[in-house]
Amino acid sequence: MTFSPDDWAAIRLTLELAATTTAVLLLLGTPVAWWLARTPSRLKAVVGAVVSLPLVLPPTVLGFYLLVLLGPNGVGGQLTQALGLGLLPFSFPGLVVASVLYSTPFVVQPLQQAFEAIGTRPLEVAATLRAGPWDTFFAVVLPLARPGFVTATILGFAHTVGEFGVVLMIGGNIPEKTRVVSVQIYDHVEALEYAQAHWLAGGMVVFSFLVLLALYASKARRSYVG
Repeated sequence: MTFSPDDWAAIRLTLELAATTTAVLLLLGTPVAWWLARTPSRLKAVVGAVVSLPLVLPPTVLGFYLLVLLGPNGVGGQLTQALGLGLLPFSFPGLVVASVLYSTPFVVQPLQQAFEAIGTRPLEVAATLRAGPWDTFFAVVLPLARPGFVTATILGFAHTVGEFGVVLMIGGNIPEKTRVVSVQIYDHVEALEYAQAHWLAGGMVVFSFLVLLALYASKARRSYVG
């Protein structure tokens, strides 16, 4: 038994979704994580709670409200239609929006922890050398926070690969358009195609183990070097 053409299509779509979501999250999550790591604002607790909400919120709940928000009668849906983008539910862009929201804590929190670990001393030294904010961020902060970026990239990608509830609610089950691996496994089980479900599910187990092995091996190597 090998992967069917539908299985390969679901795998390709899943990898494309995970790569796109991770790239968007690194771009949008970095300033959020930096703000959370540095701000003394009273809003820090509120923003931190919002960022962490997907950790405890059932995926179907998040998917349901996104479906309402981005639907034809929702504020988001009316906005995307006014901008000429059409409706996002049951489309790949809709999957990206849902995945970005659902995987946010898995990218923002590692980055926040990395930024907090830098402390204030390197920033003060850079300031005494008259380095501007952007120079300080790119020449000092980013190199020191590189382990956090590696962790955020791995966790954001892996978590998006394993999504089910959110992608099913907002994306449905459209072959080669919104059907990802987790949904394909569900379809195989519903059709009593357990052998094909085993191939995909086993692949997910191996992928998840390798991701975590790479993550922990990287942390162990850094601890040894440090």
